Amino acid sequence: MEYKRKPDFPMVKENGWTVDDYMNLPEDGNQYEIVDGVLEMKPSPNTDHQRIIRRFDHILSDTCESQYIMILSPIDVILSERETRQPDLLMVHRSREAIIRKNGIYGPPDLVVELLSPNSVKRDRIMKRDSYARFGVPEYWIADYEHQTIEQYVAKVPGQPYELLNVFEADDTVTSDRLPCVSFVVKDALKIV
Repeated sequence: MEYKRKPDFPMVKENGWTVDDYMNLPEDGNQYEIVDGVLEMKPSPNTDHQRIIRRFDHILSDTCESQYIMILSPIDVILSERETRQPDLLMVHRSREAIIRKNGIYGPPDLVVELLSPNSVKRDRIMKRDSYARFGVPEYWIADYEHQTIEQYVAKVPGQPYELLNVFEADDTVTSDRLPCVSFVVKDALKIV
């Protein structure tokens, strides 16, 4: 006998997610990413996280806003048909403003910053780092509030794994050859105000 009746429960698509599928999700207040065609739900960050990343944005805006557009999460970064990410903070050079569209960033930003949270360490240090490198984000920072450090990863060759260029500690001044407007002290950016 052939089964013709629809099930009484919603069917879950386990893999093969595309950007079109993602854009058609109902808004339910949750944050999602597509990772190699698999839909993943992200837990919401805590209030300390949000206050620190807002401070970080303010510090970068002071010296970089004339050259770069800074955007805080939640914002979708469309890296491929089967890969989307929601970084905590990103920067796009104003000459590349065309990648910023109403419903997301289409292509690699010039800088992505992730602020570590207890529930995001593996995702930020491994999964997102590898994804951002593979899809051509030239510079990636992992900011660690607890240890007052910023790890600076750069792509020597686009699309290849990052190299750890610097680990800036609390009293160090963060600089970047790729982003010459950047100049701030780690402890000034990684604090709750």
